Amino acid sequence: MKAEVFIDISRLLARASQERLPTGVDRVCLAYIQRWHVTAQAIVQKGSWRRLMSYETSQTLFALLLDSPRNFAQRANWVIAKACIPPWPLQDAGGKPCLYLGHSGIETRGFAHWLYTTRQKPVYFVHDLIPITHAEYCRAGEKVAHAERISVMLTTGSGLIGNSRFTLDALETFACGHGIPMPPTVMAPLAPASLLGGKQDLQPSEPLIKQPYFVVLGTIEPRKNHLLLLNIWRELVALLGDSCPHLLIIGQRGWECENVVDMLERCEVLKPFVHELAACPDTDLACYLKHAQALLFPSFVEGYGMPLVEALMLGAPVVASDLSVFREIAGDVPDFLNPIDGSGWLQAVLHYSVKPSARREAQLQRMQAFNVPAWDDHFAQVETLMDRLGPSA
Repeated sequence: MKAEVFIDISRLLARASQERLPTGVDRVCLAYIQRWHVTAQAIVQKGSWRRLMSYETSQTLFALLLDSPRNFAQRANWVIAKACIPPWPLQDAGGKPCLYLGHSGIETRGFAHWLYTTRQKPVYFVHDLIPITHAEYCRAGEKVAHAERISVMLTTGSGLIGNSRFTLDALETFACGHGIPMPPTVMAPLAPASLLGGKQDLQPSEPLIKQPYFVVLGTIEPRKNHLLLLNIWRELVALLGDSCPHLLIIGQRGWECENVVDMLERCEVLKPFVHELAACPDTDLACYLKHAQALLFPSFVEGYGMPLVEALMLGAPVVASDLSVFREIAGDVPDFLNPIDGSGWLQAVLHYSVKPSARREAQLQRMQAFNVPAWDDHFAQVETLMDRLGPSA
């Protein structure tokens, strides 16, 4: 069978082989595989090694990624090793759309030349420009690397997909500043994961924690502003004692988060009330969000904000930073606060903790007007872009 589209799965293969839980970017990649895998072939990159996989090999790799078996790394490596034995499939995409959904590998040497020699029609997903616009929250050197990625996307891309108007505006600013014309673009908001194994009628189970609690969801890294919440919780313990609500920190530890880790590991005052969950199955996550007093989302900057959408989907109130992208996604539904307004966040937690809570009930009423983004709508926008790119060669 001839593929209609190619999908780069390099990031997913690497992370799944390391047994790492999917991040927001990974969930986007998986959604695209779920949508197109029957009519798609896989692209695999590792450093300067790149291959367009055969249809049969691609189907095996797609199935492994969607199933995530315990021996994933062994099975995936075996499939790829077999694919490296000659004769190789023709390395020619035939002018078909090639979807690059993560930011990995795009800046590596020889990538642009390989696109040309294999007759690809690259379509890139731009998740954010945070390493460029807010380098202080990222690893050292990431600004230069990401600027190179974005430049390659702009100069080689047949089309670009943005997750929000905020992201596309930042992209256009970068393009104008570097004198690079913009390829055709589309803004396609992301739908949340079902978190319930695709069973839309399944309801989250009873609360896993009996005491009132709040949730913060995402990788522990500087821009997520976990330190603000930990300092607030220390003050809450002093104010409320044993009546202090609990805080669930759901997410893996990232980079340059030593201050947060120190408080989690060494602050005895917080240990009875603050719980770190580095690995949390989707069904448990759905339950934690559903029964939380609120999701707390004090980030300094985001390209989208999937936790916000997931919480509102499950009927959980949200207290979030007053970011333009959050208002773009959720309108006036959440309570918005400045991410450095410690007093405001403290008061919000106190207000949302009491029963009944007038402030929480007011948000639950506003939530009735929230429309959860759908993958069908997302892919309708993507397919419109692909149609604009013209027929394959």
